[in-house]
Amino acid sequence: MSRIARLAAAAGLAAGIATTAHAASIVDIAAGDERFSTLVAAVTAAGLVETLSGPGPFTVYAPLNDAFDALPAGTVETLLQPENVDQLTNVLLYHVDDRRLLSNQFAAGANFYRPILADSRLCITSHGGVTIADGTGDVANVVVADIVASNGVIHVIDKVLLPGTRPNCH
Repeated sequence: MSRIARLAAAAGLAAGIATTAHAASIVDIAAGDERFSTLVAAVTAAGLVETLSGPGPFTVYAPLNDAFDALPAGTVETLLQPENVDQLTNVLLYHVDDRRLLSNQFAAGANFYRPILADSRLCITSHGGVTIADGTGDVANVVVADIVASNGVIHVIDKVLLPGTRPNCH
């Protein structure tokens, strides 16, 4: 094997190892999936990209674009305005837990979980699937569970979770 061929093979092997060693973060995964373009725009507008690209661990309940589309007309546009960054940040942090929780780690039945947003609760029910009740009392379904990232895990949901009163959990 020529020296150039050996160097090329070694470089290819090194690139493969580097790619394997640097798995995608939660933000990398979301940014690479068009189904999360509204979520990525919101995370960017709220200045949370660096945080959610950090070491974590995080569990993110990631609403699909369709979930944002189901909000009342003008809601997303209003939240994305610079003067509403605090409200947007609160909504987004309501979707984040500061632990890495795979779907098989949710306790059976209905249980309270605390997202990063202070003084708030989610009611996560695990029984033949996972659902999440938010502060409005509405329920999101986990439609894809356990997308593992380098800094946590993503559970894809079909509704934007909104803070409010403590959900009824039992």
